[in-house]
Amino acid sequence: MAGIYIHIPFCKQACHYCNFHFSTSLKYKNEFVQALLCEIELRKNEFAELEIETIYFGGGTPGILSVAEMQQILFAIRENYSCKNVFETTVEMNPDDISEEKIIGFKKLGIDRISLGVQSFFEEDLKYMNRSHSATKAIESIEIIAHYFDNYTVDLIYGFPLLNDAKLQKNVAKLLEKNTPHISIYGMTVEPKTALDIFIKKGTEKPMNAEQGARQFEYLMKRLATAGYEHYEISSYAKKGKRAVHNSNYWAGKPYLGFGPGAHSYQGKTRAWNVANNALYIKSLSANKLDQEQETLTQNDILNEMVMLGLRIIEGLNLEKYKNESSAEQYDSLLLKAEPYLKKDFLIKTQSNLQLTNEGKLFCDAVSAALFI
Repeated sequence: MAGIYIHIPFCKQACHYCNFHFSTSLKYKNEFVQALLCEIELRKNEFAELEIETIYFGGGTPGILSVAEMQQILFAIRENYSCKNVFETTVEMNPDDISEEKIIGFKKLGIDRISLGVQSFFEEDLKYMNRSHSATKAIESIEIIAHYFDNYTVDLIYGFPLLNDAKLQKNVAKLLEKNTPHISIYGMTVEPKTALDIFIKKGTEKPMNAEQGARQFEYLMKRLATAGYEHYEISSYAKKGKRAVHNSNYWAGKPYLGFGPGAHSYQGKTRAWNVANNALYIKSLSANKLDQEQETLTQNDILNEMVMLGLRIIEGLNLEKYKNESSAEQYDSLLLKAEPYLKKDFLIKTQSNLQLTNEGKLFCDAVSAALFI
């Protein structure tokens, strides 16, 4: 089983914190769609023997696509890949792209899950992030989606200076009132060369506060557990049966193909990534070629990725799988490196897994790095 990811590299405006590949100009959107269709057909032999389980449209803002454009892309995928057993098809959307007409149109195409980027229900927060929607539109969008879809997720962001604890609690309360089936909540990070990074360096915005972020993350874990959500991945909370299948497959190390500029592909021992430039992407595919780089993963790369991904999920790092992929010395070294974190109660070791405790989740990246080869 495998997944397909499609990167749609367009946004109406640039969020101050975002470092994904995108363009705010829609000038070449038609040419991009044609190039994307070409790539989908060009690479059909890569997964010729694999069943596609999930399809995910990310960005950028896939909700910018018209129903007709989405239909073209899905038709190309279904024509060139084995899609008889697709379990989940997700489209990321922003509230300002949501209309009843578009939601109905997407559903008729077989899309069965929407990922809605709300981030906050407070106007000052949305302005701080340079989001293109209003708080009122966010609420309206959730109501439209919930009317037509029983499987959707809403994104929030915590840990930034404007978001005091009371505001975070109100943001969460709104989603609980709507009985939202899946919630993704990300800590604000300051990526290099983003607008937010520049503002902080100039002193026009405050830096992130680690203590605030930790406190709010602890609140989220407790509050959403009480509300019946499973904290199945560091940033992901789901009602029963509503885990994100596509993302879960990433964390499980399943193969996937990535289409579009900047998209990554993974096939177990190799990783590839497309050129992160719309013009170069379109130009290469107009000549029926793909501008792409590839790497073969070393055994150490594979083991380190297994640790990083395993510790992010509720099941933890599968020790038997790690043992089978590593040498005896590497496996013994892993257990030795884990000892200090077991004593601190950051980790729990069962017969088959190594798992982060709730306290350990506050230090997920640091613990993972400490267990790397």
